[in-house]
Amino acid sequence: MVRLNTFLRAFTHEGAPSRQLPPVQALQRTLMSCLLWEDQFYEDGIAIADRIKSLVPQVEPREVAQLAVRAREEMKLRHAPLLVAREMARLPQHRALVAETLSRIIQRPDEMTELLAIYWADALGPQQQRKRQPVSAQVKKGLAKAFPKFDAYQLAKYDREGPVRLRDVLFLVHARPKDAAQEAAWKQLVDGELASPDTWEVALSAGADKRASFERLIAEKRLGALALLRNLRLMQQAGVPRATVAAAIETMRTDRILPYRFITAARHAPDFEPELEQAMLRAIKSYARLPGRTRLLIDVSGSMFASLSAKSEMTRADAACGLAILAREVCDEVEIFTFSDAVVKVPPRRGFALRDAILGSQPHSGTYLGRAVKEVDRNGDRLIVFTDEQSHDPVPSPRARGTIVNVASYQHGVGYGPWTRVDGFSEAVIAWIAAQEESSRGAPLH
Repeated sequence: MVRLNTFLRAFTHEGAPSRQLPPVQALQRTLMSCLLWEDQFYEDGIAIADRIKSLVPQVEPREVAQLAVRAREEMKLRHAPLLVAREMARLPQHRALVAETLSRIIQRPDEMTELLAIYWADALGPQQQRKRQPVSAQVKKGLAKAFPKFDAYQLAKYDREGPVRLRDVLFLVHARPKDAAQEAAWKQLVDGELASPDTWEVALSAGADKRASFERLIAEKRLGALALLRNLRLMQQAGVPRATVAAAIETMRTDRILPYRFITAARHAPDFEPELEQAMLRAIKSYARLPGRTRLLIDVSGSMFASLSAKSEMTRADAACGLAILAREVCDEVEIFTFSDAVVKVPPRRGFALRDAILGSQPHSGTYLGRAVKEVDRNGDRLIVFTDEQSHDPVPSPRARGTIVNVASYQHGVGYGPWTRVDGFSEAVIAWIAAQEESSRGAPLH
């Protein structure tokens, strides 16, 4: 008689032993770093999206809704939470929470049209494409609750050409305006009469002088922080005075900007590194501190240098560097190491100097996380690892309080057992570590 092994073994893409996660943990792992339909180093975007679809029915409805909200509000992800809401709408037990969830996760007008595009993307073949699937009542209710969030300027800014327009959403859901002014704006939207938004895209596409347009938008505080970061090089090329741009960086809001975006901006506009570094560090001042001695271990293997998306030059290494810069600021005592084929200690510099030390520390090759943990995890209060969890070798249990920050969406990883794993590359992961330690102060370490 052959005895079957009932334990289903799993491995990372590089061969380290892993484990099958419970569905709720698997959904969190896949969702929290997911830029929907974007390929990652080892998995394509379609496979990742399909895994999300398969996991939603296996997870308790309230937990699914909470993960979707966390992905939007904490991790700043836009499309993946919409896919979760669409999958919830298919399921009788989950459907009751769809309206509530959508009203939370829709934070830009175009997310309403993107949700419907996802909803209708299942149609196969010409006949089905011409006949859109009826939208569920809960989805309509959620969109109706979200629509009044947005003023005329926001509606005009995000009313873009496409198979689904904002007026289509309004006709579909029959939302109720908050007041007469909003009712008038909605009528203008329907009639195509909303005033063109005063944005840099509109100003430049209209043929206006680039320098004059940027100077006016900065002076009138109409250039948002993300738009400012994205256009630094273009403003330099247009001849905008350096002092004008520097002043805009110094006064920009940083509360919704992820650390790695400053790294990318500095790569394209290195002349503004001092101002960008100060803006990045300014956002960290309010963070809770991590007392005691901390060791940071940063993955610089080859897979960390794949782009986050097809249209982005940002990499997971950028995300890890941003988080390391942030962690460096909130740790009382810190030692910093990188790992790939080797383990290298880097000086605990601040800001972009730390980024340079991390990226230039060693060649970007294999992923020997287990070996690195054995070498680095000595005396100390905590060990924090930033990685995509695709190790060649088994990863031992930590001696100190061990946290693995997973910056990818791969199905299998290594941050299990006594490790605490945090999924995602938002600045929220560092705040979460501090909050977890504060709540468990006095509890024995693993």
